[in-house]
Amino acid sequence: MVLQGSRLSRRRFLTRSAAAVGAPYVLTSAALGGSGRLAASERIGMGFIGIGNQGGGHLFGGAWTYIPGGYLARPDVQVVAICDVRQDRRENGRKRVDEMYAKSAGRGDYKGCTGYVDFRELLARPDIDAVLIGTPIHWHAMMSVMAMRAGKDVYCEKPTALSVAEAKAVWDTCRRYGRVYQAGTQQRSEYGGKFRLACELVRSGRIGKLKSVYSFINGGGFVWRKNFGPPKPPPAHVDWDLWLGPAPYSPFTGNLDAHMFGFGGINWGQHHFDIVQWAIDGADHTSPAEFTHEDGKLAMRYANGVVIYGCPYPGESLGPEGGACYVGDEGRIVLDRRAIVSYPSEIAKQPLTAADAHVEYSTSHSGNFLQCVRTRRQPICNAEVAYRSASLLLLGGIADQLRRPLKYDPAAMRFENDDEANRMLSIVYRPPWRI
Repeated sequence: MVLQGSRLSRRRFLTRSAAAVGAPYVLTSAALGGSGRLAASERIGMGFIGIGNQGGGHLFGGAWTYIPGGYLARPDVQVVAICDVRQDRRENGRKRVDEMYAKSAGRGDYKGCTGYVDFRELLARPDIDAVLIGTPIHWHAMMSVMAMRAGKDVYCEKPTALSVAEAKAVWDTCRRYGRVYQAGTQQRSEYGGKFRLACELVRSGRIGKLKSVYSFINGGGFVWRKNFGPPKPPPAHVDWDLWLGPAPYSPFTGNLDAHMFGFGGINWGQHHFDIVQWAIDGADHTSPAEFTHEDGKLAMRYANGVVIYGCPYPGESLGPEGGACYVGDEGRIVLDRRAIVSYPSEIAKQPLTAADAHVEYSTSHSGNFLQCVRTRRQPICNAEVAYRSASLLLLGGIADQLRRPLKYDPAAMRFENDDEANRMLSIVYRPPWRI
């Protein structure tokens, strides 16, 4: 898709209007003007695809989105379109968007948001710079690829993909089309920076040489779940065929759950495998080379010798919301969304200095994404990071299903001398859908 001349000018303006690369994007009162909002040409035009719990939370705001009032409340964003195969969500969402903007603009007749059933119509709009994808998980990778091919930047909820091949397609497309992609694994940005702190402590050698990481959750290999019950006529307000999309055909049974086809730990797992890899120096750019089982536990070994175990540390009670336990030769650090605990306790209490190891800094996952839309930098959970975290747990899932030692070539992105394992790197789509 080629952007029109007016859009090219607008893109150049968005880029020029950003703060210096690497600096936080800050809106001043002068920039906002009397209305409190930027001029339309200065705002990032956004479309939202899927406005259920996750997508709707991002759009309208919620406790877990960390944006008071959602994207609608941001003066640097203009939501111009939403898409959902459910008519009730689509119409209610469109009305809420118009009502919110009418209130902020002081215009009761505001009708600036369009609702779509088919996301491809939304992607065809030249006034959309970026999309947020909050659909059922079997759509994530395909929609991300199609959006980036259409010239859109993408914030996609986790999981990034259902297969290693899908995750690689997202990364490849991002590079080929020069897009910004942010995976919704927000632990790198949110939760008061405790995940960032834990990773910096580990990288700074506070527990000595890192030996192993316990992930609190196993790897997940995706298998299409079937047999949902007796078929029923799809409700008139749901486009069932488009809801299914690339998933295997299944008659409607009353189930509209985003995870109805199963996810094998992929949805929840990518959050925490992302943090597992963040603490391992270099792991954002490589994958484990060996997959084995030790005393029944999945073990994923990097070339540098660090081993990831797909289970909690023995006897460890922290981590009911996922997290990780980092084990070094001089101590360990345990982390989840509630707290950081170290053994010995002094490890976590000693402040970091400028001379210590530091990872990328972000205090707002969505803010980081929007800043990068303007600056064209890659965000904190970019497409390669997303590929590595998604493939980490997906490769572990393959190993867990096959229950035999596997060797993996991170550069070639293939298992060595194992055709069966390599066939499991991809999944089959329902025609005519393909990436």
